[in-house]
Amino acid sequence: MNSTAMAPIDWYFDFISPFAYLQWQRLQRQAPVRLISPKPILFAGLLKHWDNKGPVEIAPKRDWTYAHCLWIAHHHGIAMTLPSQHPFNPLPLLRLCIALDCQPAVIDRLFDYVWRDGCVPTDTAAWMALLQELRIDAAALDDPAIKAQLKSNGDQAIAAGVFGVPTAVVDGHNFWGVDATDMLHAFVQGDPFFSSAEFQRIASLPSGMQRKLG
Repeated sequence: MNSTAMAPIDWYFDFISPFAYLQWQRLQRQAPVRLISPKPILFAGLLKHWDNKGPVEIAPKRDWTYAHCLWIAHHHGIAMTLPSQHPFNPLPLLRLCIALDCQPAVIDRLFDYVWRDGCVPTDTAAWMALLQELRIDAAALDDPAIKAQLKSNGDQAIAAGVFGVPTAVVDGHNFWGVDATDMLHAFVQGDPFFSSAEFQRIASLPSGMQRKLG
């Protein structure tokens, strides 16, 4: 790792992800030494590009995902309430975040709206109250520039090899998921593990076989 490279961490996330909420909470409590540049993206776009499924789209994995998230929240003392429905359409939240310049306080509020208060954009009364609180008109979310920025963020994520949320991209290395939070901290603090021969061997490790699909 180049210790002189202090570019911000690109943090790709979607409000649909409980793991993104949990990592955001952890990063706010124990921020890495570098600045975080939040980049909202549509998780479904990543799934489509990489021909993948989300964790709650696999029936037996769905309940486990919620149970695991609630446990992580409990373990770290993070308030968490499952939303009124999940998955849901996160586009209004993503566009709202971009419309308000992805300010940390806005990201806090939008994550809390879903994962602390248990609301989604289709909860009409709660949604309208949120827009009023943030002093923005619903029509502003249809701005073509906002939609273009969201798409651009997704394109940047795919170009960086991001396949899931949350993912932190720093110095060409990707750290996926809340479980990688400690690993991310270690990397930005210069842990020599990342210069070890075994870690460097990952990129050249050959594949012994591939599963047949279809």
